[in-house]
Amino acid sequence: MPLEIPDVVIDRLPVYARALAALERSGREVVSSQELGTQLGVTPAQIRKDLSYFGRFGKQGRGYNVRRLMEELHQILGLDRKWTMVVVGVGQLGRAVLSYGGFAPQGFRIIEAFDADPAVIGQKVDDLIVKPVEQIRESLAGRPVDIGIVATPAAAAQKVIDALVECGVRAILNYAPIAAHVPAHVRVKDIDPVLSLQSMTFYLKNGAPPAGTA
Repeated sequence: MPLEIPDVVIDRLPVYARALAALERSGREVVSSQELGTQLGVTPAQIRKDLSYFGRFGKQGRGYNVRRLMEELHQILGLDRKWTMVVVGVGQLGRAVLSYGGFAPQGFRIIEAFDADPAVIGQKVDDLIVKPVEQIRESLAGRPVDIGIVATPAAAAQKVIDALVECGVRAILNYAPIAAHVPAHVRVKDIDPVLSLQSMTFYLKNGAPPAGTA
């Protein structure tokens, strides 16, 4: 795409797609940016600006065709195809990820699970046998994987991420509390609930509600 699209815009697109899917299930055929914005807590102008990065989707005064816009967003986000994932770290968090039933309906399939704990290796978790973390390179050799989910302790995370990158994984969902170092072509998304809670305590301490609660 010719324009550099801000990350915050990309982060909002799945939210729009989810809202449109809910509208379609309810039988809606058309929605205005005003109604969509009210539902999501986003201004109509912001929605129109976000979508304008990718083309023209609605008609002034008539709104958006719900199904068509949802399909366009799915194509933009790559949700019109299947994606494979591996999970490294099968502690409480990793097990929750492996057992989560919401991935497959959205096109995400976990094909391998790895851990370093001998007590966990060999266990069956949601139809996958947990393999030793040392076998990442061997197991993924010649088997392209799109996304790696890292749920290891901080001390092990960078080494695991390095192994995944060596195997051609280009997207990492990182739950470990580290600043991962990866090549420029690899995308990392950090998810740290503790950091999110610590930022929320600023608002609690200062007596103001966090953004989005007003």
